[in-house]
Amino acid sequence: MSDNVLFSPFTLKGLTLPNRIVMAPMTRGMAPEGVPGQPNASYYRRRAEGEAGLILTEGTVVNRPASRNMPGIPFFYGEQALAGWKQVVDAVHAAGGRIGPQIWHTGSTRASGGWEPDAPVESPSGLVGPGEPRGVAMTEEDIADTVDAFARAAADAQRLGFDVVELHGAHGYLIDQFFWQGTNLRTDSFGGKTIAERSRFAADIVRAVRAAVGPDFPLILRISQWKQQDYSARLAETPQEMTEWLVPLVDAGVDILHCSQRRFWEPEFPNIDGSEGLNFAGWAKKLTGAATISVGSVGLSGDFFGAFGGQGSGTAGLDNLYTRMERGEFDLIAVGRALLSDPQWAHKVRAGRTDELLGFRAEDLAALK
Repeated sequence: MSDNVLFSPFTLKGLTLPNRIVMAPMTRGMAPEGVPGQPNASYYRRRAEGEAGLILTEGTVVNRPASRNMPGIPFFYGEQALAGWKQVVDAVHAAGGRIGPQIWHTGSTRASGGWEPDAPVESPSGLVGPGEPRGVAMTEEDIADTVDAFARAAADAQRLGFDVVELHGAHGYLIDQFFWQGTNLRTDSFGGKTIAERSRFAADIVRAVRAAVGPDFPLILRISQWKQQDYSARLAETPQEMTEWLVPLVDAGVDILHCSQRRFWEPEFPNIDGSEGLNFAGWAKKLTGAATISVGSVGLSGDFFGAFGGQGSGTAGLDNLYTRMERGEFDLIAVGRALLSDPQWAHKVRAGRTDELLGFRAEDLAALK
């Protein structure tokens, strides 16, 4: 299979990327006092120099009490943190790259290490998982303030010169906790028995962000079926449920759906189109018409859950990726751990030097290389 499709340009709303490779957001937790500095800027610049078409930053939190679950997660508010992000943007642009922040609120989730924020964690119903209380249930005022915080963060991203903005609505964090019936037991207009009803919080955020940045600034929403609280969880068991979940979000203003799955080659609904059928991003594109980003163990032999247990991963071929992209299944592919260990990954692939690709080394999680 040809790799040319991977290095064809992608254009959306005036933004043109030189190739289809996205650096996936990866939590690093290395922003002292929540402020990114020169090491962070250099880390992202190296991936731009290595020819990643679009860089998505690690999750960076909105201005809400207890919006992060680790002490080194960067803020996306306040004069110092925003000045730090301006330094990151300028470094990436100087290297010819494109970049967007991933705007985040971790909800009631826990992180390893036992760190606790100063304020009680918040979530739709005061749960971290089904039947597992933690923190407080959000009031309607809390919800309105959170929607506003996301909108202000997106407006700041645009003002600082970022090229896109991504909202993190996946993996069991706050927006996803509203999606998930296991953590959203609300009886008001932000809850409900259907995924369409439980998507109102996300849709409100998307509409507020779109109003804040205008019609021409690209907006990405990251979504997932699985949760860190339950890897087997599924929000949509059928294409009809997926349509009810995602179409209102695209209608509200999402341009690109970033569809997270553990292994990009796994079919989403194999009972419908077989073992080689469309993956999550493929179905999302088919059902909504939006552009999509796929992700999941690209170029590696093991999935990312092993990384948390200190496991590395060897390299794997890209033929399946080329096949799926050539048939137009999805538009962009996000690469995480492979780019973490090998900033030159995209350049090597473009140059045909795949024999020089590095696998993922777990120790690389401990440094901004």
